[in-house]
Amino acid sequence: MYYFCNTQLLTRIPQYMKITILQTDIKWACPYDNMDAAKAMIENAPQSELYVLPEMWATGFAPTSPHEACSDTPLEWMKRMADQHKCAICGSAAVKTGNEACYNRHYFVLPDETYFYYDKHHLFTYGGENRFYKAGNKRVIAQYKGVRFLLQTCYDLRFPAWTRNNEDYDAIIFTANWPESRNRAWQILLRARAIENQCYVIGANRIGCDPLCSYAGNSAIIAADGKTLAQAKGREAQCVTADIDIEELQKFRTKFPVLKDRDTIKLNEPE
Repeated sequence: MYYFCNTQLLTRIPQYMKITILQTDIKWACPYDNMDAAKAMIENAPQSELYVLPEMWATGFAPTSPHEACSDTPLEWMKRMADQHKCAICGSAAVKTGNEACYNRHYFVLPDETYFYYDKHHLFTYGGENRFYKAGNKRVIAQYKGVRFLLQTCYDLRFPAWTRNNEDYDAIIFTANWPESRNRAWQILLRARAIENQCYVIGANRIGCDPLCSYAGNSAIIAADGKTLAQAKGREAQCVTADIDIEELQKFRTKFPVLKDRDTIKLNEPE
């Protein structure tokens, strides 16, 4: 279900990793404009090792017309940027597979252009996403430079059993189009997922408006104790950057080993 890059990218464990969220104002169904905007933001925030884009960053969230958005173009752009800037880059896109099924697919692209992908598990039925997309049934952990990232998408944030840390990841990436009307839930749940899983949380949201909603951003990078390492300011397109420290994370987990007392829950995954 995913592809591996070269071994050095997977196994070198850094003390720090510089991560930048690209909080964008997505233009509805204008992929090339959105690619140009994201490229400019990367170039204005150079030397990060990982760039994180919002959900459906190239087109906007399109639950009622996915076939108009289904394209390999966002993935090819992500590969090109990862290669040019020698970084990893992630974000989701609407994808139509060979069997005609559509998925909200979260890509994590590595500098050598190989990639992991995760198909959104919890579809937003309130907005009709389940009518046009098929739910994924696999948790995916992307490995990059020795750091393990659990890939999640927007509505998944509300379901802690699905994101439960089995001591198999160091950070969760939530790529999202989270509406302004539920902004308080976004901010609280990001911190809850970090604290309960003793991990870093990277929450990449968008700003602006589309035909369905308005978005307030509030993208953030959160530490395992709930501390905010970086937070978007205002409702503007911007880069949100912080270093995560894996050595400090390991020390924190060793000193306060709450994950050892976690409940063991076996999820019934759909076939």
